[in-house]
Amino acid sequence: MNDRRATLADVAHAAGVSTSTASVVFSGKVNVAEATREKVLAAASELGYTGPDPRAASLRLGRSGIVAVVLGGHLRHAFLDPVTTAMMDGLTDALAGAGAGAGAGLLLLRDDPEAEGPHPVTEAPVDAVVLIGCSARTREALEIVRGRGLPVVVIEGDAGEGIPQVTLDNREAEAEVARHVFQLGHENVALVTLSLDTERRRGPVTAEHIAAATVDVTLDRLDGARQVYPDAPAISAAGSLIDEGMIAGRALLSDPATRPTAVLAQSDLLAVGVIRAAEELGLRVPEDVSVAGFDGIAVDGLGDYRLTTTVQPAVRKGRAAGEQVVRMLDGEPGESVHLTCRFRAGSTTAAPPS
Repeated sequence: MNDRRATLADVAHAAGVSTSTASVVFSGKVNVAEATREKVLAAASELGYTGPDPRAASLRLGRSGIVAVVLGGHLRHAFLDPVTTAMMDGLTDALAGAGAGAGAGLLLLRDDPEAEGPHPVTEAPVDAVVLIGCSARTREALEIVRGRGLPVVVIEGDAGEGIPQVTLDNREAEAEVARHVFQLGHENVALVTLSLDTERRRGPVTAEHIAAATVDVTLDRLDGARQVYPDAPAISAAGSLIDEGMIAGRALLSDPATRPTAVLAQSDLLAVGVIRAAEELGLRVPEDVSVAGFDGIAVDGLGDYRLTTTVQPAVRKGRAAGEQVVRMLDGEPGESVHLTCRFRAGSTTAAPPS
Protein backbone atom coordinates (compact mmCIF):
# COMPACT_ATOMS: atom_id res chain seq x y z
CA MET A 1 0.00 0.00 0.00
CA ASN A 2 1.39 3.39 -1.01
CA ASP A 3 0.77 6.07 1.66
CA ARG A 4 2.78 8.76 -0.12
CA ARG A 5 1.05 12.14 -0.10
CA ALA A 6 0.12 13.29 -3.59
CA THR A 7 2.16 16.23 -4.84
CA LEU A 8 1.37 19.14 -7.12
CA ALA A 9 3.44 17.42 -9.83
CA ASP A 10 1.21 14.34 -9.53
CA VAL A 11 -1.88 16.50 -10.00
CA ALA A 12 -0.36 18.25 -13.00
CA HIS A 13 0.55 14.91 -14.62
CA ALA A 14 -2.94 13.50 -14.04
CA ALA A 15 -4.57 16.64 -15.44
CA GLY A 16 -2.24 16.78 -18.44
CA VAL A 17 -0.93 20.27 -17.66
CA SER A 18 2.39 21.71 -16.56
CA THR A 19 3.24 21.93 -12.87
CA SER A 20 3.35 25.74 -13.15
CA THR A 21 -0.21 25.77 -14.53
CA ALA A 22 -1.43 23.57 -11.68
CA SER A 23 0.33 25.89 -9.23
CA VAL A 24 -1.44 28.93 -10.69
CA VAL A 25 -4.81 27.21 -10.22
CA PHE A 26 -4.17 26.72 -6.49
CA SER A 27 -2.62 30.15 -5.90
CA GLY A 28 -5.55 31.97 -7.47
CA LYS A 29 -3.24 34.86 -8.37
CA VAL A 30 -3.62 34.50 -12.16
CA ASN A 31 -6.75 33.72 -14.15
CA VAL A 32 -6.75 30.45 -16.10
CA ALA A 33 -9.27 28.94 -18.47
CA GLU A 34 -12.24 27.51 -16.61
CA ALA A 35 -11.86 24.14 -18.38
CA THR A 36 -8.22 23.91 -17.29
CA ARG A 37 -9.12 24.90 -13.74
CA GLU A 38 -11.85 22.24 -13.53
CA LYS A 39 -9.50 19.58 -14.95
CA VAL A 40 -6.81 20.38 -12.33
CA LEU A 41 -9.28 20.42 -9.44
CA ALA A 42 -10.83 17.13 -10.57
CA ALA A 43 -7.40 15.48 -10.68
CA ALA A 44 -6.59 16.89 -7.24
CA SER A 45 -9.83 15.53 -5.83
CA GLU A 46 -9.20 12.10 -7.27
CA LEU A 47 -5.66 12.00 -5.83
CA GLY A 48 -6.67 13.43 -2.46
CA TYR A 49 -4.48 16.50 -2.94
CA THR A 50 -5.66 19.41 -0.75
CA GLY A 51 -3.23 22.13 -1.80
CA PRO A 52 0.40 23.23 -1.52
CA ASP A 53 2.16 22.67 1.79
CA PRO A 54 2.50 26.17 3.37
CA ARG A 55 5.79 25.08 4.94
CA ALA A 56 7.36 24.94 1.49
CA ALA A 57 6.50 28.57 0.82
CA SER A 58 7.87 29.53 4.22
CA LEU A 59 11.16 27.79 3.49
CA ARG A 60 11.48 29.50 0.11
CA LEU A 61 10.92 32.91 1.70
CA GLY A 62 13.01 32.20 4.77
CA ARG A 63 10.03 33.15 6.92
CA SER A 64 7.59 31.45 9.24
CA GLY A 65 4.61 33.56 8.17
CA ILE A 66 3.92 34.35 11.85
CA VAL A 67 3.95 37.65 13.76
CA ALA A 68 4.15 37.57 17.56
CA VAL A 69 1.86 39.85 19.57
CA VAL A 70 2.97 40.38 23.18
CA LEU A 71 0.19 41.32 25.60
CA GLY A 72 0.46 42.12 29.29
CA GLY A 73 -1.66 40.26 31.85
CA HIS A 74 -3.96 37.32 31.25
CA LEU A 75 -5.11 36.79 27.68
CA ARG A 76 -8.67 36.17 28.84
CA HIS A 77 -8.78 39.72 30.21
CA ALA A 78 -7.30 41.17 27.05
CA PHE A 79 -10.06 39.73 24.91
CA LEU A 80 -12.79 40.95 27.22
CA ASP A 81 -11.64 44.46 26.26
CA PRO A 82 -13.23 45.69 23.02
CA VAL A 83 -10.29 48.05 22.47
CA THR A 84 -7.89 45.11 22.28
CA THR A 85 -10.11 43.15 19.90
CA ALA A 86 -10.49 46.22 17.66
CA MET A 87 -6.71 46.68 17.60
CA MET A 88 -6.28 43.02 16.67
CA ASP A 89 -8.77 43.44 13.82
CA GLY A 90 -6.75 46.35 12.45
CA LEU A 91 -3.49 44.44 12.86
CA THR A 92 -4.72 41.35 11.01
CA ASP A 93 -6.14 43.52 8.22
CA ALA A 94 -2.77 45.18 7.68
CA LEU A 95 -0.89 41.87 7.78
CA ALA A 96 -3.20 40.23 5.23
CA GLY A 97 -0.59 40.51 2.49
CA ALA A 98 2.47 39.74 4.59
CA GLY A 99 4.33 36.50 5.15
CA ALA A 100 3.96 33.26 3.24
CA GLY A 101 0.68 32.50 1.54
CA ALA A 102 -2.41 34.65 2.02
CA GLY A 103 -1.09 36.56 5.03
CA ALA A 104 0.72 36.37 8.32
CA GLY A 105 -0.68 34.44 11.25
CA LEU A 106 -0.58 35.78 14.80
CA LEU A 107 1.09 34.14 17.77
CA LEU A 108 -0.19 35.60 21.06
CA LEU A 109 2.36 35.72 23.86
CA ARG A 110 1.70 36.73 27.44
CA ASP A 111 4.12 39.05 29.20
CA ASP A 112 4.08 37.48 32.68
CA PRO A 113 6.13 39.54 35.17
CA GLU A 114 6.33 36.59 37.58
CA ALA A 115 7.59 34.08 35.02
CA GLU A 116 11.10 32.71 35.35
CA GLY A 117 13.49 31.94 32.55
CA PRO A 118 13.74 33.59 29.13
CA HIS A 119 10.94 35.73 27.79
CA PRO A 120 8.89 33.64 25.29
CA VAL A 121 9.40 36.24 22.57
CA THR A 122 13.15 35.49 22.48
CA GLU A 123 12.58 31.91 21.30
CA ALA A 124 9.38 32.24 19.25
CA PRO A 125 9.73 31.17 15.57
CA VAL A 126 8.32 34.42 14.17
CA ASP A 127 9.08 37.00 11.50
CA ALA A 128 8.25 40.12 13.51
CA VAL A 129 7.01 41.27 16.92
CA VAL A 130 4.21 43.68 17.87
CA LEU A 131 4.18 44.83 21.49
CA ILE A 132 1.05 46.21 23.15
CA GLY A 133 2.77 48.31 25.77
CA CYS A 134 6.27 47.40 26.87
CA SER A 135 7.22 46.18 30.34
CA ALA A 136 10.75 46.25 31.73
CA ARG A 137 10.99 42.47 31.24
CA THR A 138 9.98 42.70 27.59
CA ARG A 139 12.34 45.60 26.96
CA GLU A 140 15.26 43.54 28.27
CA ALA A 141 14.31 40.69 25.95
CA LEU A 142 14.25 42.93 22.89
CA GLU A 143 18.04 42.97 22.65
CA ILE A 144 17.89 39.28 21.73
CA VAL A 145 14.92 39.79 19.41
CA ARG A 146 16.60 42.61 17.53
CA GLY A 147 19.81 40.60 17.40
CA ARG A 148 17.87 38.08 15.30
CA GLY A 149 17.06 40.90 12.89
CA LEU A 150 13.32 40.81 13.57
CA PRO A 151 11.19 43.93 13.00
CA VAL A 152 9.60 45.23 16.23
CA VAL A 153 6.75 47.74 16.61
CA VAL A 154 5.24 48.90 19.92
CA ILE A 155 1.69 50.17 20.40
CA GLU A 156 1.48 52.78 23.18
CA GLY A 157 4.77 52.07 24.89
CA ASP A 158 8.47 52.87 24.78
CA ALA A 159 10.57 49.93 23.64
CA GLY A 160 13.76 51.91 23.25
CA GLU A 161 15.56 53.90 20.60
CA GLY A 162 15.02 52.87 17.01
CA ILE A 163 11.79 50.91 17.58
CA PRO A 164 8.78 52.45 15.79
CA GLN A 165 5.91 53.44 18.05
CA VAL A 166 2.19 53.79 17.45
CA THR A 167 1.17 56.47 19.93
CA LEU A 168 -2.06 58.13 21.02
CA ASP A 169 -2.66 61.59 22.47
CA ASN A 170 -3.70 60.09 25.82
CA ARG A 171 -2.65 63.09 27.91
CA GLU A 172 -4.36 65.69 25.72
CA ALA A 173 -7.50 63.60 25.24
CA GLU A 174 -7.98 63.02 28.99
CA ALA A 175 -7.35 66.70 29.68
CA GLU A 176 -10.16 67.57 27.25
CA VAL A 177 -12.59 65.32 29.12
CA ALA A 178 -11.52 66.95 32.40
CA ARG A 179 -12.00 70.44 30.95
CA HIS A 180 -15.50 69.48 29.87
CA VAL A 181 -16.36 68.46 33.44
CA PHE A 182 -14.69 71.59 34.83
CA GLN A 183 -16.73 73.80 32.51
CA LEU A 184 -19.89 72.14 33.82
CA GLY A 185 -18.92 73.46 37.26
CA HIS A 186 -17.48 70.40 39.03
CA GLU A 187 -14.83 71.00 41.67
CA ASN A 188 -14.95 67.72 43.62
CA VAL A 189 -13.74 65.15 41.09
CA ALA A 190 -12.23 61.67 41.54
CA LEU A 191 -10.33 59.49 39.06
CA VAL A 192 -10.38 55.75 38.31
CA THR A 193 -7.20 54.68 36.54
CA LEU A 194 -6.08 51.67 34.59
CA SER A 195 -3.32 49.52 36.08
CA LEU A 196 -0.14 51.36 36.98
CA ASP A 197 2.16 48.36 36.56
CA THR A 198 2.24 44.70 35.54
CA GLU A 199 1.30 43.62 39.06
CA ARG A 200 -2.12 45.26 38.56
CA ARG A 201 -2.56 46.40 42.14
CA ARG A 202 -5.98 47.74 43.07
CA GLY A 203 -6.45 50.68 45.45
CA PRO A 204 -5.69 54.37 46.13
CA VAL A 205 -3.02 55.89 43.92
CA THR A 206 -0.21 57.39 45.97
CA ALA A 207 2.86 59.37 45.00
CA GLU A 208 4.95 56.25 45.65
CA HIS A 209 2.79 54.21 43.28
CA ILE A 210 3.16 56.85 40.57
CA ALA A 211 6.93 56.96 41.01
CA ALA A 212 7.13 53.18 40.53
CA ALA A 213 4.55 53.01 37.71
CA THR A 214 5.51 51.39 34.42
CA VAL A 215 2.37 51.73 32.25
CA ASP A 216 2.72 54.85 30.11
CA VAL A 217 -0.93 54.95 29.06
CA THR A 218 -2.12 55.12 32.68
CA LEU A 219 0.42 57.78 33.61
CA ASP A 220 -0.37 59.95 30.59
CA ARG A 221 -4.13 59.85 31.20
CA LEU A 222 -3.60 60.55 34.89
CA ASP A 223 -1.39 63.51 34.04
CA GLY A 224 -4.00 64.83 31.60
CA ALA A 225 -6.77 64.75 34.21
CA ARG A 226 -4.53 66.36 36.82
CA GLN A 227 -3.68 69.20 34.49
CA VAL A 228 -7.23 70.34 35.25
CA TYR A 229 -7.73 68.75 38.69
CA PRO A 230 -4.24 68.60 40.26
CA ASP A 231 -5.52 67.41 43.63
CA ALA A 232 -8.09 64.87 42.42
CA PRO A 233 -7.88 61.58 44.36
CA ALA A 234 -7.41 58.48 42.22
CA ILE A 235 -8.10 54.77 42.60
CA SER A 236 -6.28 52.22 40.45
CA ALA A 237 -8.26 49.31 39.00
CA ALA A 238 -6.80 45.86 38.39
CA GLY A 239 -7.89 45.94 34.76
CA SER A 240 -10.24 47.50 32.23
CA LEU A 241 -13.32 45.57 33.36
CA ILE A 242 -16.84 46.57 34.40
CA ASP A 243 -16.45 44.65 37.66
CA GLU A 244 -13.32 46.65 38.45
CA GLY A 245 -15.20 49.87 37.81
CA MET A 246 -17.92 48.75 40.24
CA ILE A 247 -15.33 48.07 42.95
CA ALA A 248 -13.78 51.51 42.47
CA GLY A 249 -17.19 53.17 42.23
CA ARG A 250 -18.34 51.70 45.53
CA ALA A 251 -15.15 52.90 47.23
CA LEU A 252 -15.59 56.44 45.89
CA LEU A 253 -19.36 56.89 46.22
CA SER A 254 -20.41 55.02 49.35
CA ASP A 255 -19.66 57.80 51.85
CA PRO A 256 -21.80 60.94 51.31
CA ALA A 257 -19.27 63.02 53.26
CA THR A 258 -16.47 62.36 50.73
CA ARG A 259 -18.48 61.56 47.61
CA PRO A 260 -17.27 63.37 44.45
CA THR A 261 -19.74 65.04 42.12
CA ALA A 262 -17.95 63.60 39.09
CA VAL A 263 -15.80 60.55 38.32
CA LEU A 264 -13.40 60.36 35.38
CA ALA A 265 -12.58 56.76 34.42
CA GLN A 266 -9.69 55.81 32.16
CA SER A 267 -11.79 53.39 30.12
CA ASP A 268 -15.42 53.08 29.11
CA LEU A 269 -15.72 49.67 30.80
CA LEU A 270 -14.53 51.19 34.08
CA ALA A 271 -17.00 54.06 33.61
CA VAL A 272 -19.89 51.63 33.13
CA GLY A 273 -18.86 49.90 36.36
CA VAL A 274 -18.89 53.24 38.19
CA ILE A 275 -22.38 53.97 36.84
CA ARG A 276 -23.62 50.58 38.05
CA ALA A 277 -22.10 51.22 41.48
CA ALA A 278 -23.86 54.60 41.61
CA GLU A 279 -27.21 53.04 40.72
CA GLU A 280 -26.62 50.31 43.31
CA LEU A 281 -26.24 53.08 45.92
CA GLY A 282 -29.43 54.81 44.79
CA LEU A 283 -27.63 57.66 43.00
CA ARG A 284 -28.81 59.14 39.73
CA VAL A 285 -26.45 59.71 36.80
CA PRO A 286 -25.85 62.54 35.98
CA GLU A 287 -28.14 64.35 38.46
CA ASP A 288 -26.24 63.18 41.55
CA VAL A 289 -22.90 62.19 40.02
CA SER A 290 -21.43 62.67 36.56
CA VAL A 291 -19.34 59.90 34.97
CA ALA A 292 -17.04 60.04 31.95
CA GLY A 293 -14.97 57.35 30.26
CA PHE A 294 -12.26 56.93 27.63
CA ASP A 295 -12.31 54.80 24.43
CA GLY A 296 -15.59 55.42 22.59
CA ILE A 297 -16.56 51.75 22.36
CA ALA A 298 -20.01 50.17 22.20
CA VAL A 299 -20.81 48.86 25.68
CA ASP A 300 -23.72 46.61 26.59
CA GLY A 301 -25.77 47.43 29.66
CA LEU A 302 -25.81 51.23 29.39
CA GLY A 303 -29.54 51.38 28.71
CA ASP A 304 -30.60 54.86 27.66
CA TYR A 305 -27.28 56.42 28.64
CA ARG A 306 -24.87 57.78 26.05
CA LEU A 307 -21.52 57.84 27.78
CA THR A 308 -19.46 61.01 27.79
CA THR A 309 -16.05 59.85 26.58
CA THR A 310 -13.22 60.37 24.14
CA VAL A 311 -13.23 58.18 21.06
CA GLN A 312 -9.90 56.58 20.28
CA PRO A 313 -9.02 55.05 16.85
CA ALA A 314 -8.45 51.50 18.13
CA VAL A 315 -8.66 49.77 14.74
CA ARG A 316 -6.30 52.33 13.23
CA LYS A 317 -3.78 51.71 16.02
CA GLY A 318 -3.59 48.03 15.11
CA ARG A 319 -3.57 48.74 11.39
CA ALA A 320 -0.74 51.28 11.77
CA ALA A 321 1.35 48.71 13.65
CA GLY A 322 0.70 46.07 10.99
CA GLU A 323 1.59 48.48 8.18
CA GLN A 324 4.95 49.20 9.80
CA VAL A 325 5.64 45.48 10.18
CA VAL A 326 4.95 44.97 6.48
CA ARG A 327 7.24 47.89 5.59
CA MET A 328 10.10 46.44 7.62
CA LEU A 329 9.60 42.92 6.27
CA ASP A 330 9.92 44.47 2.81
CA GLY A 331 13.26 45.98 3.81
CA GLU A 332 12.07 49.55 4.39
CA PRO A 333 12.69 51.45 7.65
CA GLY A 334 9.80 51.55 10.08
CA GLU A 335 8.22 54.87 11.08
CA SER A 336 6.46 56.00 14.23
CA VAL A 337 2.78 56.98 13.88
CA HIS A 338 0.87 59.35 16.16
CA LEU A 339 -2.94 59.18 16.32
CA THR A 340 -5.47 61.45 18.00
CA CYS A 341 -8.76 60.98 19.84
CA ARG A 342 -12.09 62.80 19.46
CA PHE A 343 -14.11 64.06 22.44
CA ARG A 344 -17.78 63.04 22.55
CA ALA A 345 -20.19 64.57 25.04
CA GLY A 346 -22.98 62.27 26.22
CA SER A 347 -25.79 62.10 28.72
CA THR A 348 -23.74 60.89 31.71
CA THR A 349 -22.31 64.33 32.57
CA ALA A 350 -24.14 67.45 33.70
CA ALA A 351 -23.76 70.34 36.13
CA PRO A 352 -23.11 69.26 39.74
CA PRO A 353 -26.03 69.00 42.15
CA SER A 354 -26.73 72.31 43.87
